[in-house]
Amino acid sequence: MPYRLIKGEFHVHYPDLPLSGPEPDGDTIKFLPDNPSLVDALSASGRSATFNRRGMINLRFEGIDALETHFGDSHQNLNWAEAARDELLARIGFTNIAFAERNPNKIASIDNHPQRGYVLANNLDTFGRIIAFVYVGDAEQVDGAQLFIEEAHVTRSLNYQLLEAGLAYPAFYTSLPTDLRKILAQLVRGKRPEGVGLWPEATANTQQTASFTEGLAEIEELVIWPKLFRRLVSYVGSGFTTLAQFDAWLREDPVNRDDRVLLPNGELGNMHDVIDVISPLQLRMNYEPEDLVIVPDGEIVLPPPAPVKPSIGKSIRIVAALVNPLGKETGQERVTLLNVSPHDQDIKEWTIADSVGKSAPLTELLDSDVIAAGNVVQITLDSRVRLNNTGDTITLFDNNGSMVDQVSYTRKEGQAEGVTLVF
Repeated sequence: MPYRLIKGEFHVHYPDLPLSGPEPDGDTIKFLPDNPSLVDALSASGRSATFNRRGMINLRFEGIDALETHFGDSHQNLNWAEAARDELLARIGFTNIAFAERNPNKIASIDNHPQRGYVLANNLDTFGRIIAFVYVGDAEQVDGAQLFIEEAHVTRSLNYQLLEAGLAYPAFYTSLPTDLRKILAQLVRGKRPEGVGLWPEATANTQQTASFTEGLAEIEELVIWPKLFRRLVSYVGSGFTTLAQFDAWLREDPVNRDDRVLLPNGELGNMHDVIDVISPLQLRMNYEPEDLVIVPDGEIVLPPPAPVKPSIGKSIRIVAALVNPLGKETGQERVTLLNVSPHDQDIKEWTIADSVGKSAPLTELLDSDVIAAGNVVQITLDSRVRLNNTGDTITLFDNNGSMVDQVSYTRKEGQAEGVTLVF
């Protein structure tokens, strides 16, 4: 899935109203896009971007979760929470930062503000924030360019740099492609045993049980997975003084408490599967955070497809599709293929499939066994393959079941009636 490049400025301070300004932490920051319409184009899930009156929007850093400098009336271990925030601000290029005495999360004065930067994003979260890989400076590509992120893009991001410094936990959502998730997970698995950053003090994990010897109020001093911290703060705020009811409390609310997660074995579980309450004042995690994938509320989770390997040297590409025809759709959806090679391509036993795995033989749809060199052919899909107007993926497989080509489109693109999408 391509990411969209969006250029703009990072803001952490309102010079005219400093005490009403942002409260930056280690994984969120205000962003003023040069072209707000590029942000609106990220609304693939029907979510709307949340801009403030100054035209700014919050960035949520893809793949990481820093300790909370402020969460309601609480906070996490401030040594590491503020270390992540300060490192982020320094890497962006802000200097001489002074925080307000009346509110230590607000910036009273700052130099080199704002700073230019850009993001690579493909989605908005449920709060209308951009989920992004974040970069300082400018990019060679034009504003709005769509890029397929590779390892080099990831390692240049501030997201990666904060994980590399041991100043954030990994936090993977289903919006993060598997190959990018593996890059970040491998980084964390290497840094944890090296004792980098916060890892020597981390607790409530698979190796170290968190013990509350003087009650749950100690949670503010512990270094624990921020998502677990946020649940514990809400739990304590409900009046509980021990962990005895924590499991039951999570299960009571599967939307706001008992988050859905993909477990390391690929099964769909919940937060209560991740947490193990050892005693009324002790708990630990059954899995490390980098081995979990969080499923956003309302997202439909399909069974994982059978693994396929890209086929080398195949010549057919999916170049266009009419996914939302005018009027009746069944029997009217069309996909355009191009043989980019100088050779005829035998397509016997090839198939075309949608995102839920429904497929049809290509030869039956094309009424031919061959696509000639350089030829463009258009196939009309029948009821065996249906292209969802809320976003879908189209995949071409060869006679060995290997992936030849794959394209995706968003909800917004799929709702354009009568428009042929070009990939």
